[in-house]
Amino acid sequence: MRVEWSAIARRMAVTMRGGMAALLAFALPFCIVICIHTFPTDRSIKYVKSYPSTSILQRNGFQPLPCRNLGRLKCKGKGFGGGDSSSTTSKPRNKKTEKSKKSLLRRLIAAEDGFMYTGSIRPGIQSPRRTVNQGIALPEYARTGMPSTKGQNPWDRIEVKSREDIKKMRVSGRIAREILDAAGKLVKPGVTTDQIDELVHKMCMEKNCYPSPLNYNGFPKSVCTSINEVICHGIPDSTVIQEGDIVNIDVTIFHDGFHGDCSEMFIAGETDEESKYLIQLTYDAWQEAINNLKPGLKYNEIGGIVERFVNKYGYQSARDFVAHGIGKTFHTRPFIPHVKNSENLGVMKPGHVFTVEPMIAKNADHVMWDDGWTATTIDGCRSAQFEHTFLCTEDGVEALTGKLETSPRQFWELEDQRIKL
Repeated sequence: MRVEWSAIARRMAVTMRGGMAALLAFALPFCIVICIHTFPTDRSIKYVKSYPSTSILQRNGFQPLPCRNLGRLKCKGKGFGGGDSSSTTSKPRNKKTEKSKKSLLRRLIAAEDGFMYTGSIRPGIQSPRRTVNQGIALPEYARTGMPSTKGQNPWDRIEVKSREDIKKMRVSGRIAREILDAAGKLVKPGVTTDQIDELVHKMCMEKNCYPSPLNYNGFPKSVCTSINEVICHGIPDSTVIQEGDIVNIDVTIFHDGFHGDCSEMFIAGETDEESKYLIQLTYDAWQEAINNLKPGLKYNEIGGIVERFVNKYGYQSARDFVAHGIGKTFHTRPFIPHVKNSENLGVMKPGHVFTVEPMIAKNADHVMWDDGWTATTIDGCRSAQFEHTFLCTEDGVEALTGKLETSPRQFWELEDQRIKL
């Protein structure tokens, strides 16, 4: 009986191998066609690795618990408070977007080191992580790399800051602005982004504050430097800034128990007219949103204001990254998309503190680098962003990171120099 079953087993094995081979030969062409057709439609393309796994979500700034409960507001990818703000009320993709997506497979042939970079920027060499002076107050994630989820859950109320909280946040905001102004002066041809990080870190130590990005979910540096096609979260390294580059510097600091967060665009030397137009448009869209901020405004209205403004000029607002509440916790509710949406995000009230930080490009879909942080436009076009931390007051808002009397003014802020849209 043992020999008989053995013979039967061998025959079954041979038959199964033949059947599997036939099935594979039949199904493989269909699988290839399906993959080619569907591959470009993922707006969070990250080659080799599928992107929105729990571990990567945790590593890149959002804990999975609140994300699963935000309805259609799915969190995907932003290292410092971002999410996928896809909503059924958002406008469908235009033909230009779809065309650029379909070109991805063709450009994959020219991929470097197995990764398809969409523009001219490449990762450089990172210097060792900088150390923090003893005695400086640390946020909860400074040693562990794991930020608190306090205030991120859907059932958490948006925090109303006390008078003492607001007083401390004004100080944090001012320090962040002073550091951002100094960092912006370094944006010149020949300077590396690591030199900007070095300056930011040094100033944080001098001002007795912690650089908030450092070790937030493992982020290796003290500031974000995003050049040209990098939408956000560029990691400072040996990359040399070139003539005509546009650079977003995103500074966040932690002082006396509170974070202050701001970013601004800077130009290395002279740049082309299209880049100037992009920056002016981004600034004006940001200002349009700011002009509408007041008690009683629904947070989900902010995105529509930004998106409608830039769409008129043929540009897009990045839907995959959101603004956020801020205070003792780096990122907290409300999480604010910069596109039209119908999410239940709450209503603005005096004492709320939050950011507004739209990212604008001709095509604002993104590709995530293998570092899990650097997000670039999907077709290599340039991107721009501005950000303030705002306090909602009784009759409007106060920019806690607003410009100081000593802050440099740039062409997009000056009536006689601004670009006409």
